[in-house]
Amino acid sequence: MTLFDEAIRFAAEAHSGMTRKRESAPYILHPLEVATIVGTMTSDEEVLSAAVLHDTVEDTPVTIEEIEARFGKRVAELVASETENKHPEMPRNESWRLRKEESLEMLKNARDPGVKLMWLGDKLSNIRSFYRAWKIRGNSIWNSFNQKDPAQQAWYYRSVESLLDELKNYDAWQEFHFFVETIFKGVD
Repeated sequence: MTLFDEAIRFAAEAHSGMTRKRESAPYILHPLEVATIVGTMTSDEEVLSAAVLHDTVEDTPVTIEEIEARFGKRVAELVASETENKHPEMPRNESWRLRKEESLEMLKNARDPGVKLMWLGDKLSNIRSFYRAWKIRGNSIWNSFNQKDPAQQAWYYRSVESLLDELKNYDAWQEFHFFVETIFKGVD
């Protein structure tokens, strides 16, 4: 079994029984979509493995130490780059801006190019989901989020887009840009 095959199996087990927020689809479809998007930009097996594992530490009992023991240091570092400090001492709606600022700072300072590829895959998968909901419900979709202010959401997604600008020649970045511009048109 390859590293990537093992990562898929591990992620599927870690996310077993979970569904995505605001959707009824099995959660594992999101990490698989992220890996598929990343696969359009690289064939690096460690980056692809980290892409499919990217939410295991943030959303399941899996630890970074487990990821490193099973998949190696680089995969663990890549997964850590996508793992928010949830600040459990604060309500999620109050910690939202802090969590996003910390994540953006990490992205800004990332040295491994795989970090940006993973971020683009994850954020494109997320914004595709937002777009589907937005087409049906408009800006009322934000009422189901921790951060309900579309201007704050626009700030975050535009910041991510800017920090990933070096990837703008990839179709994935251009698709992400389209969704950011479409969903947040006129939102400041």
